[in-house]
Formats: sequence, C-alpha cells, structure tokens
Amino acid sequence: MLKTYLFLVGAIFCEVAGTMLLPVSQNFTRILPTFALAAFYLTAFYFLTFVVNKLPIAIVYATWSGLGIFTIAILGYIFFKQTLAWQAIVGLFLIVIGVILVNSFTGKIS
Repeated sequence: MLKTYLFLVGAIFCEVAGTMLLPVSQNFTRILPTFALAAFYLTAFYFLTFVVNKLPIAIVYATWSGLGIFTIAILGYIFFKQTLAWQAIVGLFLIVIGVILVNSFTGKIS
C-alpha cells in the first residue's frame, strides 16, 4: 500500500510541476517549458494508472486534485506573488483535512 501512495504522491508532484509551468510557457509559445509541462502531465497520468488499480478512482481523484490545488495555491503565493484571502486559506486547509479523512477510511479494492 505504501508503494501505491508513493505513486500517488509522484502523480501529484508531476501535476503540480506541469501546472506551475503553464504561465512560464506563455501560451505554449516557449518550447522548452511547453515540452516539460506536457512531460509532467503525461507522467502524472502514467503514475495514476498504478494507483487506480489499488484504490477507488473517486478517492484517487479527490486526493490528487485536492492536494494539487493546495500545493499550487501555496506555490503560486511563493513564486508568482499571488495573494489569497483568509477565507481561501481556511478553505485550502479544509481540503487537506478532507483528503486526510477520506484516505483514513478507505479500504483496498479486492
């Protein structure tokens, strides 16, 4: 099960890296960032194929998207100087709490 969650973490990392490269690619006009973001997205989906064989797809997608949203919001603040209202910050932490709860009570697919 640890290996499954490592693949999920890898998928989240790759999705976040690809998303962070979107503004850098300047509407896909810069070739290197565009190629890198495509590679990251493809790798994220590749990693997800291993995870959905072990966990329900609803749980996988909720975890992948929820933690991706949280991480992108934090990195957007750090790298792109984007601000968040306190309500948005509370909402992001509620997403993380929800992901923890969902994964705490999820069993394996038989």
